[in-house]
Amino acid sequence: MTNYNSDLLRVLDERGYIHQLTDAEGLDKLAAAQVVPGYIGFDATAPSLHIGSLVQIMMLRRLQQTGHKPIVLMGGGTTRIGDPTGRDESRKMLTDETIADNIAGIRTVFERLLTFGDGPTDAVMVDNQDWLGGLGYIEMLQKVGTHFTVNRMLTFDSVRLRLEREQPMTFLEFNYMILQGYDFRHLAQEMGVRLQMGGSDQWGNIVNGMELGRRMDGSDLFGLTTPLLTTADGGKMGKTASGAIWLNEAQLPNYDFWQYWRNVDDRDVGRFLRLFTDLPLDEIARLETLEGAEINHAKTVLANAVTTLVRGSEAATTAERTAADTFAGGGAGEDLPMLEVGEDGMRIGAVLTALGFTASNGEAKRKLAEGAVKLDGVAVTDPGHLVTVTAGTEAKLSLGKKKHAIIRR
Repeated sequence: MTNYNSDLLRVLDERGYIHQLTDAEGLDKLAAAQVVPGYIGFDATAPSLHIGSLVQIMMLRRLQQTGHKPIVLMGGGTTRIGDPTGRDESRKMLTDETIADNIAGIRTVFERLLTFGDGPTDAVMVDNQDWLGGLGYIEMLQKVGTHFTVNRMLTFDSVRLRLEREQPMTFLEFNYMILQGYDFRHLAQEMGVRLQMGGSDQWGNIVNGMELGRRMDGSDLFGLTTPLLTTADGGKMGKTASGAIWLNEAQLPNYDFWQYWRNVDDRDVGRFLRLFTDLPLDEIARLETLEGAEINHAKTVLANAVTTLVRGSEAATTAERTAADTFAGGGAGEDLPMLEVGEDGMRIGAVLTALGFTASNGEAKRKLAEGAVKLDGVAVTDPGHLVTVTAGTEAKLSLGKKKHAIIRR
């Protein structure tokens, strides 16, 4: 660890957020002397972000906790183009109405994790459509285009990897890095922003924006990225066999969100506690030394802390109680996912897939053959089994030891 003078960089360093930093000494000096407005951009491609974005949101929270001003940039404009970074295919076009609805859904999580207002360190949410949408194409090329060379743009990973894989990149997508760079310059001019943060895959785009601000205005700007977040087994953070772990309840039930954190690899507990909770570092150090069955206590602490931050304390309490009822008591907790099968019932494979427990009927058949599926504690192996329940009653469906649901009619 580095000995920083500012609370901002000290906290980010101690908790494991820093991967790359353009000028550590300069930013440290600035953050120790004044309020630093900093931002991270989020495109509005879905009505919720998933936990792959949570480390970025927590960085904005750390920015505010250490006395600085977080700015949430929603990409209402850039969402219309699509960030090619890490993508093999072009992003589908979204309507203005869909983008607006997505931004409204995404804002709900930020409102839990940040304090918004008009004060010097209060968070602000802005939409780059407000300035990008008013730029004329020729004006944009004249003002900004001369500061970007195609030679350099072709070396960017987002472009180079797509071309190496012989996947097409549209000219529209090729312009994304110019617009992202312009965002940094605009926010620096209009809101005094000095710092852009993001994931490690955004390093090139961040540096681009810094250089654009320097060339156009002589601005002294800073960039900071977080490490690529993977789980201990090498998997991508937030991706599971049954799909993404969404931050909003409308996209993922509270119980499933809580369970994700409760079931993390033992080796990830300490790191995730530092990144995704506000627990003191000495308490985290104690929790990550637990071994054997005791590590499950640390995982429960992690699940409760993250769920409380993202979903609220009631969601965490209910999910923990449901887990206790389901696993310890053998009952069916109130927060388990539910499925109505109707009077005619549903085939067991279709039930598993409808619940998201399996990705396809083929996977459902394999789980059934393995004896991993139980209905009210009795193993079901026949893929043709018809799941029916009497009106007004319910049954408990389990896949393995960790996935449970209530079947109703």
